[in-house]
Parts: sequence; structure tokens; C-alpha cells
Amino acid sequence: MAATTGKIRLVILHIRVAEVRMAFTRREVCSLIRALVAGTGIPSLMAQDDSLPSATFAFEEMHVQKSDHAQIRSILRGKLATGEHIETHETTLPVNGYPHPPHHHVHSEMWLIREGTVEITINGVGHRLNAGGVGFVRSNEEHGIKNVGTVPAVYYVVAIGPGADS
Repeated sequence: MAATTGKIRLVILHIRVAEVRMAFTRREVCSLIRALVAGTGIPSLMAQDDSLPSATFAFEEMHVQKSDHAQIRSILRGKLATGEHIETHETTLPVNGYPHPPHHHVHSEMWLIREGTVEITINGVGHRLNAGGVGFVRSNEEHGIKNVGTVPAVYYVVAIGPGADS
């Protein structure tokens, strides 16, 4: 079916070129034909890309949400060009603090520990991590995190998958 559509587009292009022969150079027509044959035709040029654009994020401009249990600095939320949903944030936990009780969800989650000492619980098993440590939990596994150190803990969360950006 795709080959047939390409041939139809090529025929339509040929008719249009014949009608406005003087408006296009031979080089321009050849470029248009190559674009159509490659499958990029006019309809795909008009398709909307709702994925996150390439960008940078200044730390001081990131929105901070404070609660009794944690300070969360939003970094990124949306859909990647490859279709996955993503959400990233930085969390600061006070000593003995935790953002919420253990829970589970469809998306996967990764923690990158920047400062302090945390305990990440995965399916009821605790794992102690210091600065530089990384934790990962896959879809639907119960998990939680708590500051078990003597100073505030700071870590980044990267959530990827269905519902990560909601």
C-alpha cells in the first residue's frame, strides 16, 4: 500500500510540475521527488511532534515544591521522541525523611544519589546507598526511599514509562 501511495504522490507531483513548469527548476523538482520517494511527503511534514524538544535547564529556574517530608525540584516532564514518557526531579530529604510510603506503579524508576545516605526498599528488602550510588526499580515492583544518614540527602529521580509524566 505504501508503494502505491508513493506512486500516486509521484503522479500528482508530475501533474503539478506540468502545470507550473516555469515555477520550478529541474534541481528543485528532483529534490521534491526524492523527498516523496523517501516517504517524507507533505502530509508527514505537517504532522505534529509532541515530544520534548532539546533544551537546557538552569537550576535556579526549576520549580520547587516543599512539603513536611521532602523538597522536590521539578526538572523535566513529557514524552521522548522515541515514545516513552519521562519525568525527572531532584529531591532533598531531611534526616529520617521520606517522600511517601512504599508504593508501586507502571513506570520504571531510577535514583541517582548526590549527597547523604539513603535506604531504598525494593519488594521489602532495604538497600543502603551513599553519594554516587544508583538504585533502579522496574515496573510494578514495590519501592520506597528514606534518608537514613545524619545530613540531608539529595538525589535525582528518573522515571520512564507509561504514566511517568502524569
